[in-house]
Amino acid sequence: MELSQAFDPTEVGPVLREVMSAASRYLAELDSLPAKEPDAEAAAAFDRALPECGQGAEEAVRDLAHYVRGGAVHVDGPRFFHLVAGGSTPAALGGDLLCSVFDQHAFASMSSPAAVRLEQAMIGWLKDLFELPPEFGGVMVTGGTMANVTALATARQWCLSRCGVDAAEAGLGDAPGLQILSSGFVHSSVYKAASILGIGRANVRTFAADASGRVDLSGLEQALQQLDGRPAIVVANAGEVNAGDFDPIDQMVDLAHRHDCWCHVDGTFGLFARISPRLRHLAAGAERADSVTADGHKWLNVPFDTGFCFVREDRLFSEVFALDGAYLKDDPDAAGMLGLRGPEMSRRARALPVFATLAAYGREGYRRLVEHGAELAAELATQVEASEDFELLAPATLCITSFRYSPPGLDKEQLDRLNARLGEAILRDGRLYMGTTVFGGHVAFKPAFVNWRTTSREIGLVLPTLRELGRDLPRREHEDAG
Repeated sequence: MELSQAFDPTEVGPVLREVMSAASRYLAELDSLPAKEPDAEAAAAFDRALPECGQGAEEAVRDLAHYVRGGAVHVDGPRFFHLVAGGSTPAALGGDLLCSVFDQHAFASMSSPAAVRLEQAMIGWLKDLFELPPEFGGVMVTGGTMANVTALATARQWCLSRCGVDAAEAGLGDAPGLQILSSGFVHSSVYKAASILGIGRANVRTFAADASGRVDLSGLEQALQQLDGRPAIVVANAGEVNAGDFDPIDQMVDLAHRHDCWCHVDGTFGLFARISPRLRHLAAGAERADSVTADGHKWLNVPFDTGFCFVREDRLFSEVFALDGAYLKDDPDAAGMLGLRGPEMSRRARALPVFATLAAYGREGYRRLVEHGAELAAELATQVEASEDFELLAPATLCITSFRYSPPGLDKEQLDRLNARLGEAILRDGRLYMGTTVFGGHVAFKPAFVNWRTTSREIGLVLPTLRELGRDLPRREHEDAG
């Protein structure tokens, strides 16, 4: 077979028509869909052998759309609350489609001046949006986890340089131990970063004043004093995952800097509070930190995967992520070498959907989106407090409502078991999608509202759906046992 017979450019037109047809049908239905449509046949369709001869592009794309559509979780839809995940705004979706069409390599100016210039401009827009100082440098990465890895890599470089060690060049063999100090709100991605960076998960220490994880500032200060001048990394959390609460960032920055330590703010979704005049006090102090991170596929509502890392000492990016190669030296614009600013060399042009959505809706649109999410969380909290069979476990600080199903007559252990089973039931049911956590010693629900499609209509479904499934659990368990 000639190559031209296998790879035919005339297939592009039919493929695009197939994609647009599938996308149009799906997006037209999305607001009315359950959060998940369990279709075992669709999911099983991928379990097949690699074909010897292909079926052609149009048919392959048609099959792909059919099977993914049938077995998908509708993260973009208005009823997905399980993780802090936004949808895709219409403009962001358009930008992301163009990202694939143009397929730019956002590594350096020589590979795509448009992608590089756009990313640099969007870092400026994002600093403006989050009210971060202009001296911060920034880079786009794959999400909140990689943003934390990137920020903590620069923090490690700075801290160990204070001890005379160039960690990026010499490694950690002769380096003193480095600690990460945080509250009980610290995210699991910080432990993952500690593992990747050679700091070690065991060297992440948390100081919590209560079962919710609220920071014990006196304990943190004592730990910093015991370092006796050795540098460490303090992580302040802007929006934790169980109740959306915040560390006192200003005070933690003060403590870190008083002891000559680095302060990082993990603002994966909570940094967006700074957009709203009503909510920005929650993340006050982030502008004084040494590094700050946020996640675009959360409250910015751009498609997976997009994250942002901002570092006050811009030079640290290139110190940590330096690379060499004769074939890389033909770029006359050294400032355009984005591959020297983060872990990736092969880089998707993530700035396209970011530009599209920020240009389309502006600061005011995002202010309203953030406040809308906070209003929905407060609305659900009010409904929980007014009910007789649900219990609110924490104030709805930002976009998360923490509560549990609590019918009368059950003790703590019985309630924990009931809520754990109810969490499994609602994920199986699929009408809404939200899981459980352990918060303040209780098994609890923690729906998060950052999707532009979610409205009061969906909020009104939460308690009735849980109540229905909770009352039905004994019967279903009896049938399963039979």
